Amino acid sequence: MLNLQHSARAGPACRSRATTRKLCVSVSAAGSTYGNNFRVTTFGESHGKGVGCVIDGVPPRLAITEDEIQLELDRRKPGQSIITTPRKEDDIAEILSGVVDGVTLGTPIAIVVRNKDQKSQDYSEMSVAYRPSHADATYDFKYGIRAVAGGGRSSARETIGRVAAGAVAKKLLKVIGDTEILAYVSKVRDIGCSVDNGAFTLEDVESNIVRCPDQAAAQKMIDAINEVRTRGESCGGEVTCVVRRCPKGLGSPVFDKLEAELAKAMLSLPATKGFEIGSGFAGAAMVGSEHNDEFYIDEQGRVRTRTNRSGGVQGGLSNGEDIVIRVAFKPTSTIGIKQNTVTRDGQATELRARGRHDPCVVPRAVPMVESMVALVLADQLLQHYAQCELLPRDGAVGADPTVTRQFAHGRA
Repeated sequence: MLNLQHSARAGPACRSRATTRKLCVSVSAAGSTYGNNFRVTTFGESHGKGVGCVIDGVPPRLAITEDEIQLELDRRKPGQSIITTPRKEDDIAEILSGVVDGVTLGTPIAIVVRNKDQKSQDYSEMSVAYRPSHADATYDFKYGIRAVAGGGRSSARETIGRVAAGAVAKKLLKVIGDTEILAYVSKVRDIGCSVDNGAFTLEDVESNIVRCPDQAAAQKMIDAINEVRTRGESCGGEVTCVVRRCPKGLGSPVFDKLEAELAKAMLSLPATKGFEIGSGFAGAAMVGSEHNDEFYIDEQGRVRTRTNRSGGVQGGLSNGEDIVIRVAFKPTSTIGIKQNTVTRDGQATELRARGRHDPCVVPRAVPMVESMVALVLADQLLQHYAQCELLPRDGAVGADPTVTRQFAHGRA
């Protein structure tokens, strides 16, 4: 938010001795913070001293350890296999504040990961020439200065803070609603897969280096990535994320619909170009009777839907069915092929990018997608509880008794 005030109204600190018409400008947000109640700010550049996050609004008395955060960071870190960047970073998480003896205090949690394997010399040419499809030019357009090495804040290394915060959000959701968030690679280039979204496990996802539970498709994906890697090329793909046992009623009407928040979170990740929920774009080809999810009452007295083309969200609010989203990632912009570009002073030139990069981002994007979904749901969970669960619900809900007790004692 940008506030503009004439200095005559803004007080002595904003007044100019030369004129009382000088504007006083204050910037209260600059794009590195997400959330309203579960609030996460990430910091650091790709080749700086370190990266990390500050998480504010975490409820007190939540059990969380560095080991739990490290499990998620290990899934994201570079150098995992031949189809990821060869940069070697241990990505060890240090909790600096907000946690004592493995329990949250309710105060801000600061987490830092120190950078160790920087090779800034690989980016010397990029200080004067813009890499095609990178953020080099646009950061210059906006700020007039940028961190050249590794792309600075535009690097996927920034997502370390998101994944660390996501580990805390996942733990909160697990404790409150036994909520599970799992993602997998569902496409590389034109190679799809066949996965039962209601049954696959974390072990299935982590059973191969491309993170696809369909073993036959996974091998074809690995071969496709290796083929472009050996040519100095890159490729894109898709990640599917499934949320199981999401509390009902998360999200808000109109502008803050749950799918809108999820879309913003997904498209804030590096290299994303598309978002779908439920039937997605395929739903546009259906008629209403094909697309509508009919309701029924299950054996536990819960309101359910027989199909899930809504993707677990109706009217912008979670309905208790699995939330199913898909995210499209473009080919990695850094490639080992000479390309045409221009310099900062407007001269045409050629550039062959150096530096270390993933030939396909989607295998390492899996924990990033999970983490951003967790941050959205944790933020929505706190907002929902504050507005809708403070006063008794007795008699206020009709055919679904589980709604009245889904937050009781932390279990649905």
